[in-house]
Amino acid sequence: MTASASTSIIIRLRRLNRVAAAWIISWWRLLQFSTLIFSLALSPSSYNRQNRPILAHRLVINTAPNLVWFSVACALVSLVLIRIVVVSAQSYGLSRYALEMVVRVLVLELIPLTAALFVALRLTLPDGIAFAQMRSNGLLDKLQQQGRDLLRGEYFPRVMSGIFAVWMLAIASCVSSLILAYLTIYGFTPWALQGYTRVVGQIFNPAVVLILMLKVVFFSFAVALIPLSSSYYQPEPHRRQRLFAAHGLSEMLRLFSVILLVEVASLMGNYY
Repeated sequence: MTASASTSIIIRLRRLNRVAAAWIISWWRLLQFSTLIFSLALSPSSYNRQNRPILAHRLVINTAPNLVWFSVACALVSLVLIRIVVVSAQSYGLSRYALEMVVRVLVLELIPLTAALFVALRLTLPDGIAFAQMRSNGLLDKLQQQGRDLLRGEYFPRVMSGIFAVWMLAIASCVSSLILAYLTIYGFTPWALQGYTRVVGQIFNPAVVLILMLKVVFFSFAVALIPLSSSYYQPEPHRRQRLFAAHGLSEMLRLFSVILLVEVASLMGNYY
C-alpha cells in the first residue's frame, strides 16, 4: 500500500469519526433537552402566576390561528378524498367498504401525519432556525448573562405549544373528517347513524385507538423537541459560521426520519 493510499484511508477514517461523534452528540443533546423540558412540565413552578401568562399566550397564538384555517383546508381536502374513495368503491361494487377505507386512510393515517408536518413547518422549525441564528450571533448568550432563564421563559413555552398544537389540529380535523364522511356517504339523514357508528366502532377498537393516541403523542414530541433541541446548546467553534445554513436542513431530516419511524411502527401495529 502506497503512502498516498494510507493517507487517504486515514483522512476518511477521521472524517467518519467526526461524523459519528457529531451524530452521537446531537442525539445525546436531544435526550438531555427532552429530559429538561419534561422536568419543567412536571414542575408546579412552571405554572405559577409568573410563568402561566407566558405559557398561555404562546399556546393561544400558536394554536388558534392555525387551527381555524388548517381545519378548513383539511375539510376541503377531506371532501375531495372522500368523494374519490366513494366513487371508486361504487364503480367496483365495493360500496359497503367505502366508509371503512375512508376512516382508515384519512383519519388513522393522513390527518395525524399532516397535522404533525404542518406544525413542524409552520411553527417549530422556524423557531429552531431563529434560535440558532440568535445563538450564532451571541444574542442568547447576552440574554443569559442578563439573568434570563431561556429554558423556562423561551424554549419551554414553544415546546409545549408545539405539542398542544399537534394534538388540537389532529383531534379537530379527525372529528370534522368523520362528520364529513357521514354526510358525504349518507347525506343529511339521521337514519344511517346506527350503521355508521357500528362500522366506525368496529374500526376503532381499543388497540387501534391506543396506537392512534400514541402516534399523535410521539408525533407531537418529535415535532416540538427536535427542531429546538440543538439551538439550546452552544455549537462547536468550527460549526458556528455554517450553523444557520445547516441547522434547518439537518433538523428537518432528523425530524422527518423520526416521523417516518413512528408512522411505520403504527402501520405495523394496525395491520400486522
